[in-house]
Amino acid sequence: MATDKARGGKGSGWFSDLDRLLRGELTRTQSLRAGGLALDPLRLALVIVALAASYGLCMGAFAAFRADGPNLIQIVASMVKVPLLFFLTLIVTLPSLYVFNALVGSRLAAGALVRLLVAALAVMTAVLASLGPITAFFSVSTTSYPFMLLFNVAIFAVAGILGLSFLLQTLHRLSLSAGPTDEPAPLAAESEFVDQGALEPVGERGPSPHVRLVFRIWVVVFALVGAQMGWVLRPFVGNPKTPFAWFRVRESNFFQAVFQTLRSLFS
Repeated sequence: MATDKARGGKGSGWFSDLDRLLRGELTRTQSLRAGGLALDPLRLALVIVALAASYGLCMGAFAAFRADGPNLIQIVASMVKVPLLFFLTLIVTLPSLYVFNALVGSRLAAGALVRLLVAALAVMTAVLASLGPITAFFSVSTTSYPFMLLFNVAIFAVAGILGLSFLLQTLHRLSLSAGPTDEPAPLAAESEFVDQGALEPVGERGPSPHVRLVFRIWVVVFALVGAQMGWVLRPFVGNPKTPFAWFRVRESNFFQAVFQTLRSLFS
């Protein structure tokens, strides 16, 4: 009873699932074998909103120090749009992942798939929020709009790489935990997984090559959709030479815009 209460107290905080994800406690092979990815997706989704909004605040800080006066509505817009960016990207790409997952015969059910994706988003937004103070520092210490655009693209890329690496590594561990029950892993091998971090490689056996290929293709799809979704929802930083608007007109695409911004930065 005392042990159960202690576990309950440990998991009662809003950020407890996120902390255990980052430390690798929820994705260790023993934990996954005992009860799958044991987290509350709704509670974790609210944490994702808070983390993403905090990074939006840091992005919007650039607009608070414009030469013609602060544009505070841009800060509000960025705080709303960053969480939307992640959840809209998830909504757009989830059906394709579900179909791919079914076609390759993966054992992940729909609920487990959703929990895995929400966990990956939580890792992404945690990385973003942790880098938020650095973004805020550059936002208030430079007047170069092209630099801030590219800087934020780089920050999102880092967060995306780590989050999607977490997704693939957790998929690998789920495959290990779903192994044949009549062939238990050796005790020595089990002991190696006790202190594994969330991104550390575990074991040699994993998903079949075509399962890995499908999930890696989906990771690329997620990244492309996320990049273009950011372009659709722009502006996030706020161009000091244009008046505020919640959304810009549809034109070009994310990759052309990055190339043009690079040219303007070094011209």
